[in-house]
Amino acid sequence: MYINTLLLFTQMNIVLDNIGKRYNFEWIFRKVNFEFTDENNYVILGANGSGKSTLLQTIAGSMIPSEGNIVYKNEISTIQEEGIFRHLSFASPYLELFEEFTLVETIEFQGKFKPFFPSLNTEGIIAITGLEKAKNKQLKYFSSGMKQRVRLAMAVLANTPLLMLDEPTSNLDKNAIDWYQKLIGNYSSNRLIIVASNQIEYEYPFCNKQLVVEDYK
Repeated sequence: MYINTLLLFTQMNIVLDNIGKRYNFEWIFRKVNFEFTDENNYVILGANGSGKSTLLQTIAGSMIPSEGNIVYKNEISTIQEEGIFRHLSFASPYLELFEEFTLVETIEFQGKFKPFFPSLNTEGIIAITGLEKAKNKQLKYFSSGMKQRVRLAMAVLANTPLLMLDEPTSNLDKNAIDWYQKLIGNYSSNRLIIVASNQIEYEYPFCNKQLVVEDYK
């Protein structure tokens, strides 16, 4: 299949300027100074409960840092925080799906506000997920592994310069992990990818830079 890698913007850099996040009086991380550039792919590392997901969500703009600033830039200008959602796609095992929707409806709904790669249509996306037999089934009847495939496909196949994945192989069996790795391999060009994980063998072999959450406690 020909893959059209034309993105909304071809560059995306993110600068974390002394950011921190706390709940009540407990700091999850603090004084994080780091730059993500589109020349590399990154993994956020840390033990379970260390704050990997919190940091990833803060970078994605779904959480507000308790201190510091985040600067988003493309090759044209600085992107305002309230508009960063247009430039990123995100997948995690805790991300809610519209479970009353079928797979077909899910794809068509997302395509209305976050377009997929131009070379893909609904049937093509369904074929990539490997869930053709379940395309007209409501997502509430999907297994946890099938739902994770949907989350990953919706994120990876979205035409965005920034892709963020939190523990992407959660709930996936060996065959589905192989599918995920192939999906990333086919749709990772010209994108900044940030993964939160501690499963090197499966989830982030393509990442060449790392940020360790425990370094910012």
